[in-house]
Amino acid sequence: MINISPIAPKLEARGIGKSYGSVTALRPLDLQVRPGELLTLLGPSGSGKTTLLQLISGLVAPSTGSLFIDGQDQTDVPAHRRGIGVVFQNYSLFPHLTVEENIAFPLQMRRVAAKEISSKTSAALAMVGLDGFQYRFAAELSGGQQQRVALARCLVYEPSILLMDESLSALDRKLREAMQIEVKRIHRETGSTIIFVTHDQEEALALSDRICLMNNGGIEQIGTPEDLYERPDTEFAADFIGISNILRGTMTSVGTIATDDGNLPPAVGCDCNPGEEVSLIVRPEHLSITAAANGLLSGVLIEQVYAGSERRLLVKLASGTVLTIRQSAGLEPHSLGEHLHVRWESRNARTVRRQGRDKAHSK
Repeated sequence: MINISPIAPKLEARGIGKSYGSVTALRPLDLQVRPGELLTLLGPSGSGKTTLLQLISGLVAPSTGSLFIDGQDQTDVPAHRRGIGVVFQNYSLFPHLTVEENIAFPLQMRRVAAKEISSKTSAALAMVGLDGFQYRFAAELSGGQQQRVALARCLVYEPSILLMDESLSALDRKLREAMQIEVKRIHRETGSTIIFVTHDQEEALALSDRICLMNNGGIEQIGTPEDLYERPDTEFAADFIGISNILRGTMTSVGTIATDDGNLPPAVGCDCNPGEEVSLIVRPEHLSITAAANGLLSGVLIEQVYAGSERRLLVKLASGTVLTIRQSAGLEPHSLGEHLHVRWESRNARTVRRQGRDKAHSK
């Protein structure tokens, strides 16, 4: 089903899919990307996100469906005529050219006047914070600086859509987080439409206006970062994005969920029928230690990890299921082997049907 937007989409895929012989890389799907939004394609390896990006860029022809940009059918338009910029993981800078020459290159290919090239290149350098670096060569730059040059080289010719394919994954954690902030700033200042591909869930949550979570060659769920984190539609979505406590069971006739650790109260989510297999999903920060009389589950503390601002407790239930609980590091620590009682508020939990792919994923 196409995601309906009150604003005409910048990009729209209609039933687009890709097969290589008998192998399906991308099942036919519908997708709309709004003007000026940063949409992240998130998913594990083999989920179809890179294939979808290649179809959008024109590097690969679809087996089915069509692609529209600004309402115009671009399905058969070659990549260099789509007005799309691509920032790759490996930067792809010309080592024999200076920073300024690298950034100016796409303008020169488009036969832009020399004076305009100079002004646009200077503006792009300033935008990515590389004033004063114009005469350096790529080998003289750090990884983060090279990534900024690659970004400026795309932004300089004002592409209709900017595609970023795992563009920050080669950077170390601290530099990657700094570049995430830069990408958000540049996106805000330019109003560019950006499609960002990553397998890093934290990166997707930090950067995105919306996340398109992909699985098994199709779209699992699409929505804001808060939607996917707080309101996952499937067990896969809950398990892939962030840490989730997943309690599997069966819906009873009285509306509770029968699990190996007892009957649990239902939560918001599916309107499930008695006998249906369901999963109750609770994030670690929504679990709390309580008195025995108030507990919904109980188990033994088997590990606790100090992580600066928080402490993570691992509590093993009688069934063997291990719950992860996040507590403020300022609270009194518990002792390993201690029997703890756990509860949560129903409004902070989520019930989803256990679909076939969720069962397979959980094995």
